[in-house]
Amino acid sequence: MKNNLKNLVFAALLAAVTCVATLVIHIPSPLHGYINLGDCFVLLSGWLLGPLYGFLAAGIGSALADLFLGYAVYAPATFVIKGLVALAAYLLIKAFGKIKYKSVAYILSGIIAELVMIGGYYVFEGLMYGFVESAVNILPNGIQAVVGIVSATLLVTVVNKTGVLKKYK
Repeated sequence: MKNNLKNLVFAALLAAVTCVATLVIHIPSPLHGYINLGDCFVLLSGWLLGPLYGFLAAGIGSALADLFLGYAVYAPATFVIKGLVALAAYLLIKAFGKIKYKSVAYILSGIIAELVMIGGYYVFEGLMYGFVESAVNILPNGIQAVVGIVSATLLVTVVNKTGVLKKYK
């Protein structure tokens, strides 16, 4: 019970930080979406919380930001897409666990996980606006992905080196 409460509190914290990071800087993209800094914490949610809590923290935090910013139509898709990004990040970091340099493992898992985000929004926006039109957001989503991967890799490296989460686990 005590460990479940810790996981729940940590997931709620990361959901809140994901939401705030998404809200702080949001640059409108050409087709009704926006570029933001939330993907850093979406990846961290997967890497630090595991599959279930990571999915929920990333999905809830990102979907709440959509609601707060007036993109309510995106919120359900965002919940699923960002949750899947966190889940993919978790599964991939486990799969790449034998890579000697941890930062390489985080970067590789981040790249593949962020492809889920780019593809997810391409399909969602394609269904809403048309697939030719939705292609215009691939580049902005790619930029968001790169910023998220770099910042999340730096943060997780610092967190792991400081050992701050050893008390949590």
